[in-house]
Amino acid sequence: MTTTADSPATTATARPSWVSEERLASWCRWVAREAGGAGTTITATAPYDGQPIADVPVSSADDVAAAITTARGAQAAWALVPHGAKADVMLRFHDLLVERQDEVIDLIQWEMGKARFSAWQEILQVATIARHYSRHGHRYLVDNKVRGAMPGLTKVREVRVPKGVIGMISPWNYPLYLAVGDVIPALLAGNGVVSKADSQTPLTLLWARELMDEAGLPKDLWHIVVGPGSVIGDALIGSPEGGVGVDHICFTGSTGTGRTVGRKAGERLIAASLELGGKNPLIVREDADVAKAAAGCVAAAFANTGQMCIHIERVIVHEGVYDAFKEALVAATTALGLGQTYDYSVEVGSLASPAQLETVSQHVASAVAAGATVLAGGKARPDLGPLMYEPTILEGVTADMPVCLEETFGPVISLYKVTSDNEAVAKANEGSYGLSSSIWSRNTGEAERMAGQVRAGSVNINDGAAAAAGSIEAGMGGMGDSGLGRRHGAEGMRKYTESQTVATQRLVPLGPPASMALDKFVGIGNAQLKLLRKLRVR
Repeated sequence: MTTTADSPATTATARPSWVSEERLASWCRWVAREAGGAGTTITATAPYDGQPIADVPVSSADDVAAAITTARGAQAAWALVPHGAKADVMLRFHDLLVERQDEVIDLIQWEMGKARFSAWQEILQVATIARHYSRHGHRYLVDNKVRGAMPGLTKVREVRVPKGVIGMISPWNYPLYLAVGDVIPALLAGNGVVSKADSQTPLTLLWARELMDEAGLPKDLWHIVVGPGSVIGDALIGSPEGGVGVDHICFTGSTGTGRTVGRKAGERLIAASLELGGKNPLIVREDADVAKAAAGCVAAAFANTGQMCIHIERVIVHEGVYDAFKEALVAATTALGLGQTYDYSVEVGSLASPAQLETVSQHVASAVAAGATVLAGGKARPDLGPLMYEPTILEGVTADMPVCLEETFGPVISLYKVTSDNEAVAKANEGSYGLSSSIWSRNTGEAERMAGQVRAGSVNINDGAAAAAGSIEAGMGGMGDSGLGRRHGAEGMRKYTESQTVATQRLVPLGPPASMALDKFVGIGNAQLKLLRKLRVR
């Protein structure tokens, strides 16, 4: 496994040299804290060097309520703005993001520790989302004309109206994509937004909010709140007993927390979209191109240092190609560049926190102690950085080991040998998750048939994870314990709206005329039902 020493930017400190106190103050002014909390701050630790990043103001529950109220006031006017004018704001944001991407890539690396290419992929996703919903979002919200109760006399339209204020709770692993990527369609659908920044990565989101301001978004329409989830999350959702709360909650994170968010949203009778955990399988069929499958597996397993909900953790290989695939996989894994740099010289960066390092270390250590074999990696690399861990391949993992079906969320995969496609599908469907999956085969038709048997929101054929996630015109989300709802595509925008039926009655009202006896009207109605049935109408 190749290793890379710290670049000059990280030798003394991980803080990018261009980040001045003035820039930090400019970003922090976007933290909502009008109603109190003065003087309270949080300070995250940089994964690259273990040093404090920056003091960021903390919002109180009252600050959250004030932000929701202000956003609701701004939303009423924003909802009347034509889609084209809203889209102009998002396209300006797109252009500024592409132009100034090096700044936010630096921030993502400083706050979260990932390799630079993984950080750049967030730019790719957010820019694509901005373009797509700006150019095509109106199609998802167009009025739908349907037949009325009395065809010709009843005109009916189903229309989409904004929900009001959307609450966003996004995680640290993709601090730009998973935060801003959901905000864009919510705003274009006519809503206001209040976003909770993750405490590990608040600067990335605050940077994006400042950029959106420069693009022309009304200042009161999108608010950022910062603080512990137990305070901020509860305040966003609100209470069924009354008080201020959002009209929809969008949460990305762990399954355990997602259950809590969903339950509290249900108590208020507001909708929740939840993208949660995964233990994603990759199937290698007997006819697969072994070299391509191994390369695709490595990309899907170790990108973002394995800290992404859709990354591969379980690799299920037909016995006919198992040995050849294993050899190719180990070779590709050990060839990865591992290190901490602010350039594109390494493929695998740091884990984000001591908690992640502890989980990864425990999963590997407990598996080895119970009889699993390490084929590659298997240890932390403090010589390269405080939270570095080698990309790891395990063999001989059994159901009693936590690494088997519990989400590791790190650079660790386990190999499993199977004798048939049916056994591979059964293995892939083990456990309670169902987020993403992958099938490798030269026979794409057969792989597509198998896809329908795999319990997962996305099935990538001859790709590890990116093909489905990057196809933003199609929905992305999970089954089972992996969540509810979809981001991307039509649902990724419509979920932020309510369906409203507008029915206009012409000439005569529905119901019996005042001069007609009710029993006669019922008789005419019954005759009409029989006639329409005979004519195969509706």
